[in-house]
Amino acid sequence: MALRRYITDWWVAEMYVVIAGGGRTASQLAALLVEQQHQVTVIEPRSKVLRNLHRELPTEVIIEGDPTNPEVLRQANVDRADVLAACTSDDATNLALCHYARTHFDVPRTIARVNHPNTAWLFNELFHVDVALNQAEILASLIEEEMSLGDMMTLLKLRRGAYSLVEEKLPDGAPVVGVALGELELPDDCVIAGIIRRGKLIIPRGETVFESDDEVLAVVGPDGAEHLALVLGGAAQGTANGI
Repeated sequence: MALRRYITDWWVAEMYVVIAGGGRTASQLAALLVEQQHQVTVIEPRSKVLRNLHRELPTEVIIEGDPTNPEVLRQANVDRADVLAACTSDDATNLALCHYARTHFDVPRTIARVNHPNTAWLFNELFHVDVALNQAEILASLIEEEMSLGDMMTLLKLRRGAYSLVEEKLPDGAPVVGVALGELELPDDCVIAGIIRRGKLIIPRGETVFESDDEVLAVVGPDGAEHLALVLGGAAQGTANGI
């Protein structure tokens, strides 16, 4: 889930997260965070949604009330929260929550859900939104990335999407088969982190030679994925062989 990834990329230790809104996105996020032993409070005013929340989450993490009410936020101990996740279905509410959480309660990290793409430009530092999750934008970028990287698969986004863990399986005849890792000309923002060969993980060295059917794992920056796809996939054979 994108929202969980943005939270846990920022802070991997135990943390306290206040989630405003109890819809499907919020409930799934809360369940995953509870499973990971984080402290969570979900604030939701709607009785029907609350019934669903009580079926999916421990009762003690749920507060019935309006998340824009300062007294309800105090009841949720938002002043000691590490993260506020504004997940309501109203963009104005999400903006107001982020602004209020930072200016009145000094919450160090705010994340807001963007419901309508036309309002995405408002989700910035002016309203103290640290991370805006625009599902339409995320989907568009994923489609563009998949089209540009061919058979390369993105496994994980790191550091708020600045880096990616990618995987590509080398087919027969790939230009890097028979070539040592140390001979490749890779960009500065690309590191070959591992090779899965016949079911076993190999930590590659400069002298490691690529073989057919190797599953290559790499950590890449914004421009490194496309370059690596060319090197491994055959469109840049000369580059792969150091020519």
